[in-house]
Order: sequence, then C-alpha cells, then structure tokens
Amino acid sequence: MSYPNDKLTIKDLSHSYSDGQRNVDVLKKVNVTFEAGRLYAIVGESGSGKTTLISLISALDEIQKGDVLFNDKSIKQIGGQKFRQRHVNIVFQSFNLIKYMTARENVEVGLDFAGHTKNGKERAYELLEEVGISREQSDSLVQRLSGGQQQRVAIARSIAGDVPIIVADEPTGNLDEDTEAKILQIFKRLAENGKIVIVVTHSHKVASHADAIVYRMKAGELARTQR
Repeated sequence: MSYPNDKLTIKDLSHSYSDGQRNVDVLKKVNVTFEAGRLYAIVGESGSGKTTLISLISALDEIQKGDVLFNDKSIKQIGGQKFRQRHVNIVFQSFNLIKYMTARENVEVGLDFAGHTKNGKERAYELLEEVGISREQSDSLVQRLSGGQQQRVAIARSIAGDVPIIVADEPTGNLDEDTEAKILQIFKRLAENGKIVIVVTHSHKVASHADAIVYRMKAGELARTQR
C-alpha cells in the first residue's frame, strides 16, 4: 500500500566492477530522493549507469558503497527479498511475461507473489481493466497480444501487490508512438494515485512526460536537469 509520505532515498551510492585489469566506476556517489505522488524520469545513454542504478534501488544487486533507504530505513535492514516483495516492482522493456499463460494468469502470479490470494481471478480482471485490457483479451495467451497490450499486462502485474514503488526500465522502447503515449498516461495515473514512479529511458521525449523532475545520468553521475 502506498502512502503520501513514502520516499526512496539514495545516499552516496557508488558501484564498480573489475574488467580484469582495473576497477571501473559505474556509479559515483549518487544522491537523490524520490517522493510519493510523482513521476520521475532518469535519462541516459547506454553505459551511463542506469541499469546498475535500477538493480540497486530494486534490491536485485548487492550495495557496495552508500545506501538505499525506504522511509529512512535501509533496504539492507529490510532485506532484499522482503523489499522486492512488499515495496518495489519493475516493468521491463521485454515484458518478462510467462508466455504459456493468459494475461489474467500472469497477473494472478503477481498477486500470489505478493500474498494476495483471495479473489485473485476477479482482482486480476480488475487490474487489467484499469490498464485498458478487456476481459476477452485477459483470457488470451499473452503471446497472442500486441506489444502494447503485453506492456499493459506487465504494468498490471507490477501493481498487483499494491507496492509503493514502480520502476520502469525503457518501458516504451518497443512500442509505437500512440501506444507509448497511452502507457505513459498509465504511469502518470499511478503517480497521481500516490506511488513513486521512476521511468528510466534514453528518450528525452519520454522524459518530457515526467512531473518536471528529470535527472540525467552520465558516466555514473546523476544530475537534475532543467525543463
């Protein structure tokens, strides 16, 4: 469940890896706070550190230096699995849907993972309707749906557990312009409903839909840009 005062704080976050000969800095003391009720955009080219940042704030990778806090509590204290289950979901460009399942069944998996097993079938239908997927489409195998429809299913699954943080990784990269606009409207609505929504993209056009808060990632550093 989301609350109006929820916040995600990245504090002095640094990360590096070894290429066999030297250490390469991927993130360099990143500091930023994301607040509930806002749609944020992080813009950066390939190799700028976006993917590493997503992995760390979603507790998919272990933090080397610095910290990530949810409502002032370190996610290391919360525990990675618990944090992913209760507080954050990622919407991937590749959808990451289970191809042999229907749209509804994919969303039910999200509900099950979050521990919401009561009336799962009807709740899945409701969530899919919220993102513009009809009941008929909900009962179709996801591989028979268009790219835009599959992305909507992925969003419905991501909000199934009613987590406060949604991170979208290049969520419109495979979509046409009209579908892109509709998907971004869904993210705006999620933010208006009190969630922290972070869209990571290489597209300045996608970033222009954010709530006047756009960050540019370059060479491992994050800076707020002017709109």
